[in-house]
Amino acid sequence: MLAVQFSAFGPPSEVAEAVDIEGPGAPNEGEVVIAVEACPINPADLLLLEGKYGVLPKLPAFAGGEGIGKVQSVGTGVANLKPGDRVLLPVGRGNWRERIKAPAKGLFALPAGADPQQLAMARVNPPTAHLMLHDYVDLKPGDWIIQDAANSGVGHAVIVLAKAAGCRSVNVVRREELRAPLRAIGADVVLVDGPDLAERVAAATGKAPVRLGIDAVGGATAGRLAACLADGGTLVNYGLLSGEDCRISPHELVFRDITVRGFWLAKWFQTAKPAAIAALYQTLIGLIVDGKLKVEVEATYPLSAIKAALAHAAKPSRNGKILLTPQGAGR
Repeated sequence: MLAVQFSAFGPPSEVAEAVDIEGPGAPNEGEVVIAVEACPINPADLLLLEGKYGVLPKLPAFAGGEGIGKVQSVGTGVANLKPGDRVLLPVGRGNWRERIKAPAKGLFALPAGADPQQLAMARVNPPTAHLMLHDYVDLKPGDWIIQDAANSGVGHAVIVLAKAAGCRSVNVVRREELRAPLRAIGADVVLVDGPDLAERVAAATGKAPVRLGIDAVGGATAGRLAACLADGGTLVNYGLLSGEDCRISPHELVFRDITVRGFWLAKWFQTAKPAAIAALYQTLIGLIVDGKLKVEVEATYPLSAIKAALAHAAKPSRNGKILLTPQGAGR
C-alpha cells in the first residue's frame, strides 16, 4: 500500500514521497483496521516536514496528523465499532497512508450521511478554536475577540464558535477578496492587515475593549494584534505562518499588561480527561453535521500526487483546504 514518507527535513514538496510499504495486516485483539478516506494538509504538517515543528521524529518518518476512514475489520474484544463505521483517525503522525491499524479504544462511529471531507478536518482545527476561545479569557456575550489568519480552518471555526457564544469577532486577513466570504459565515468585522490596524479596529468596534487575541502568524502581525487589545488583554499564539518569532513591543507587555500565552492541542490531549475529550468532540461534530462548521475544500489529491498536493497547500493565495484522498483519484 502507499504511504507518505520523508527522509530529510526541507521544503515539503521536495522531501515527501509516496512509497510502497507493507499493509497493516489483520487486527489484533482490541484493534481495528481502517481504510483511510481523506486527510487535510494542515500547517502543522508542513512545519513537521520543514523540521520546524515543536517535536521532531527520527528519520525516516511518516507524515500526516489527522483524517477520516472506514473500519475494514475488527479484532476480538472490539464492541464499540463494526466494519463500515466511519471514524476519525487517531491523533498523531503517519496517517497519510491507504490503511492504518489502531486501537479501538478512544475511537467512535461518526454520524452516517455527514460530509466525510468536513469530518476529516474535525480532529484538530475545531477543538483548537474552541479551547482558545474558552480556556484563557472568561468571555461574556457581547465581548469582542480578534484573530489573524481568519480564512484558515481554525479561523473559520473561531468565527462560528464565537458567534455561538454570543461574542463578536474582528478578523484580520491579508487579501481584500477574503472579506466577503468571512462575513457570509458570521464574521462581524473583517479587516486587511496593515500598520494602522489598531486604529481601524477601534473605529470598527466603537472603541470597545477587545480582551482576547488569537494569533497564528507571529512576526509583526502578532505585535499589531497585541496593540488592538484592551489593557490586561490576552494574546494566544498557536502558530507561526510568517516563519518569524512574535514581535511584541515591551510597551504592550510592561505598560499595558498584555499577557502572551501559547496553545498546542497535543498538550491538552495529554492532560484532558477522556470524558472531556468525548464531550468536546460530540459538540463540534454536531456543528459539522448541521453544516454550521464548514471549511471550503479547494482541491483533493491522491497519495501518488503528494508532491503536487504539498506544493498547492503551501500557496499563500489558496481559498480552501487541500485534502489527500488515499482511496480515491482526487481532483
